[in-house]
Amino acid sequence: MTHDAADAAPQVLMVCLGNICRSPTAEAALKEAADEAGVPVNVTSAGTGSWHIGNPPDRRMQAAAAAVGLNLVGTAEQVEAEALRGADVVFAMDASNLRDLQELAGRHGIDTPMRLFREFDPQAHGRLDVPDPYYGGPTGFEQVVDICRRTAREIVQRLPELVAASTRHGDDH
Repeated sequence: MTHDAADAAPQVLMVCLGNICRSPTAEAALKEAADEAGVPVNVTSAGTGSWHIGNPPDRRMQAAAAAVGLNLVGTAEQVEAEALRGADVVFAMDASNLRDLQELAGRHGIDTPMRLFREFDPQAHGRLDVPDPYYGGPTGFEQVVDICRRTAREIVQRLPELVAASTRHGDDH
């Protein structure tokens, strides 16, 4: 997707496995960070799997997010090729999600830039997967909220550069 000055806000897609824990939290965190910075952005989320389609975010994830003022909204969707094509940049929550997205994009000739979300986490220390809290206790959900909020702030600061990369990438064709 190519932008010029008159275009709408950048389109960002967050993706995890089921779209009920990590990606809706990353979506809410990026919206929060963008609002705080006065940066226009449209953020959506989806999952690579179909197990939770139509379900709201996990209640434990909602509780951990609400404890810091994040409101998780929407219902789980499975990522489709058109969502990848319509995004300026896609952030995967872990390496497995990234591989699945790259495979989907490859099947459909989509060249949207895709990155691991935690590439931008100043506290990642080489751990680039956002841990999946689904089978753990409350601490895992709180950790995901913290990761998403601090990483989202970094992404907002770098959003112009990420969108410019998307524009350059799209102009190659």
